[in-house]
Amino acid sequence: MKRLITALGIFVLFAFSPSYANAVARIHIPPSVLNVAKENTYPNATQDLPLLQPSKFAKQLLQSSDIKIENPQLIHMLNESTVAKAPFAFGYRATIYMGHWALNYQSAETSPNWEYQKINTNYYDNRGGNVPYKIHYVQEAQKNVRGGLTARIPASDDVQKMMLLEAAEKTKLPLAFETIIGGGTKKDHTYNIPAKRMGYLHAYASAVNEKGKVTYGEVYLVLKGNKKMLSIKNVTSQGIGAWIPVQDHLSFSFSASELPR
Repeated sequence: MKRLITALGIFVLFAFSPSYANAVARIHIPPSVLNVAKENTYPNATQDLPLLQPSKFAKQLLQSSDIKIENPQLIHMLNESTVAKAPFAFGYRATIYMGHWALNYQSAETSPNWEYQKINTNYYDNRGGNVPYKIHYVQEAQKNVRGGLTARIPASDDVQKMMLLEAAEKTKLPLAFETIIGGGTKKDHTYNIPAKRMGYLHAYASAVNEKGKVTYGEVYLVLKGNKKMLSIKNVTSQGIGAWIPVQDHLSFSFSASELPR
């Protein structure tokens, strides 16, 4: 019984901690948001950014650092690096500067905006009609929807990749910094415009707002005899945000009125 109570206590402690709740939370997609991937006349390429696995040598170097390193580009560089063991390396010392890098990104908040950008409006004037008129979504012109960082920062490409990986993992949504809705894209879902009314069907591209902190530092490869380690100097942190569009997901808003809008 004591073990059961202890186990329940540990579960409650983790379940109500902010980090645990943030990790298990899933984005709820409202009914007004529809997936148009199959109907989209412009086939968006899937934005796959696989988590790069470090080599054995790179893993040893990463573990030697006091600062967490998650930048895929830096890990790729370490994967391509080798340092041979020297049989008479006693007393040998070397410090190699590898550059100033964005080392990691720490997420603080991930939230969706389902009406990030209006991309289309379909309407029909049924003020002269005596029966309801059915209207459905048809994209009138191709629309490019772009996201991006909310501020200019060093190594912006590397930061974008880390933010995209983090947001995609947390939301389980198909995210990309650019998505396109092709002209002529349709959705069969219909909306009724009452008689004597004008109907408006607005379509919005959706996006995720990612906020957090990026850590920078100067990276050095330190060799002492046959020991190899990373040294991080001049570490700084900076808050950053980004808008990341959701691929092929549109939010629809329908309204009917007696007067033009």
